[in-house]
Amino acid sequence: MQIAIQGEPGSFSHEAALRFVPEATILHCSYSSEVFRRLVDGDVDAAAIPIENSLAGSVVEHYDLLLDNDVAVERETLLSIHHNLIVVPGTALERLTRVYSHPIALAQCRQFFEKHAGIEPVPFYDTAGSVKQMMELRDRSAGAIASTQAAAWYGGEVLAPNLEDNPENYTRFFLIRRKQETITSPDADKVSLAFRVENRPGTLVGALQAFANQGVNLTKIESRPVHGRPWQYVFYTDYQLSSSDSADRALELLAVHCSMVKELGRYRAGRIDG
Repeated sequence: MQIAIQGEPGSFSHEAALRFVPEATILHCSYSSEVFRRLVDGDVDAAAIPIENSLAGSVVEHYDLLLDNDVAVERETLLSIHHNLIVVPGTALERLTRVYSHPIALAQCRQFFEKHAGIEPVPFYDTAGSVKQMMELRDRSAGAIASTQAAAWYGGEVLAPNLEDNPENYTRFFLIRRKQETITSPDADKVSLAFRVENRPGTLVGALQAFANQGVNLTKIESRPVHGRPWQYVFYTDYQLSSSDSADRALELLAVHCSMVKELGRYRAGRIDG
């Protein structure tokens, strides 16, 4: 199987893709939009995307892309995220003037930068990509924050492990496929969907009541603006699946109150143990 990801070899997305399919061939893309385009065009069989971090919140761009493309979620996994300070081998901490990484990774290591005020955090497009650049330039005044896999892949040295402010740091990843090729697991226990209500009093309450009437437990709800329609919103929700019948009935009732309903996938919820 070929799986597209956004990011370089050794990135957390790379690790998640191999957790989904250990023998997969990984196609590395520069942008998330390219990941989805490759999947929709049939260049790859699937894509692995981060959808939510337990500390930083949702990856909102990916929700928008899920809504706009004819794809569906097939599986979910939870990846424990550990950030490491990586340098050119032999570099001392005192030599560093800046550290590169993805903005979310930098934000999750604030305590390190508060303790080392002389080191500037510099945003970069990818965690593993920051290690790749540092090693290509052999820049001993720069470091990178990324995974141990990225250090091993590019030959960097882990100078300080586990820089994250909070050790309970997990990222949810989805394995997505073209909708007509998605296989729903027989033990699926979670549903992700998007819906839009009319902009009038009581419509959102009515939509949420559709879930409550079926005894469905909402585990997440988040709104996103509708592009080109100011002050209108799409609501993204996750809910626990007690039975296929109750899920179908909830969707039928939801449609009564909504101008748009799209199921994004039915799948088995990821567990912290993987």
